[in-house]
Amino acid sequence: MYRVLVVDDDEQMRVALSATLKHLNYDAKVAKDAKEALKILKKEKFDVILSDLKMPKMDGVEFLKEVRKLGISSPFIMITAFGDVKTAVETMKLGAFDFILKPFSQQALKKVLDLAISHSSIQPETEINQDSETEEFIFTSPKMQNIVKLAQKVAKTDATVLLIGESGTGKEVLARYIHSLSRRSKGKFVAVNCAAIPSNLLESEMFGYEKGAFSGAVKSHPGKFEQANKGTILLDEISEMPLELQAKLLRVIQEKTIDRIGSTESISVDVRIICTTNRNIEEEVKKGNFREDLYYRISVFPIKIPPLKERKEEIIPLAELFLKKFSAKFKKNITQISEDAKELLLNYPWHGNVRELQNVIERAVVLCEGDTITKDDIFLHNLE
Repeated sequence: MYRVLVVDDDEQMRVALSATLKHLNYDAKVAKDAKEALKILKKEKFDVILSDLKMPKMDGVEFLKEVRKLGISSPFIMITAFGDVKTAVETMKLGAFDFILKPFSQQALKKVLDLAISHSSIQPETEINQDSETEEFIFTSPKMQNIVKLAQKVAKTDATVLLIGESGTGKEVLARYIHSLSRRSKGKFVAVNCAAIPSNLLESEMFGYEKGAFSGAVKSHPGKFEQANKGTILLDEISEMPLELQAKLLRVIQEKTIDRIGSTESISVDVRIICTTNRNIEEEVKKGNFREDLYYRISVFPIKIPPLKERKEEIIPLAELFLKKFSAKFKKNITQISEDAKELLLNYPWHGNVRELQNVIERAVVLCEGDTITKDDIFLHNLE
């Protein structure tokens, strides 16, 4: 039986949680505040620590810091109210496993506890291969090297990642890189383009539907979340998601379950979520276009990818990577890029970022008749 330490200054909450945990077949011990909990932790071991955020004398954040100072690595789950979500997100950066919002259901509590225990029981820990590369992923610039280090760190966890950057900067490539380094690498990587799918179809695409749920639903269909079970789902351009669907996504993140359209039964899913956006979501929150509570949930670990013009060291290595790729695709023997062509590439602003560079090189390979791409093979919009 797994042991859980409950820390809460509210006696009714302690009693309720203790009873719920017992019902869920957990061995629970309670502490009325952080100081009492620290005394207990010095004598006993627990599989999970479940602590309230708002407590007198020592709050949940300070308690978490003290727990880690003791060398205790047990998963730490923070109990918080909606108004303190931002602080709860910060605790995850300090090492908390997750947070759960009041009021929460018994099912939601069970889900987060089960995930925490399964997370901590994975031994030995999967090692990150520092030499791992994903196709079309170059990181020679200092900015990208720092981003890769962050990606490698977060890949070890199940933390939700928000990748921020202009269109074409390589957000999906980085998402696949994180997946490939994670414990879920053997599971599926499923991408959902929230901007490309009509809003009236997005819900059924994400969560699936039952036979007869609507006209044309001749058979049941699993959604992207079910398809990504035990793997990773990428919600590409999540800032384009309609508000009514954002509320349903928030429930999925909290409850770890989805509801197919036309079904009365919930389906459990174990999915790591990575989101991307090319917008300033904080501004979208202020405008009322994006839910604040969902923003805090998806931005547990934000990574901002700079545009290609801010990492010019990577233009030529990327161009040479694309050259190799398209030379093989079109069965040509093109081996290099001339110096004048390289100069042209380096001085171009690349408003379309890496995607635009890829398209330019593909076109150059098609046009090239020798073994070297020259300036005459390069067509750039502002120089035509």
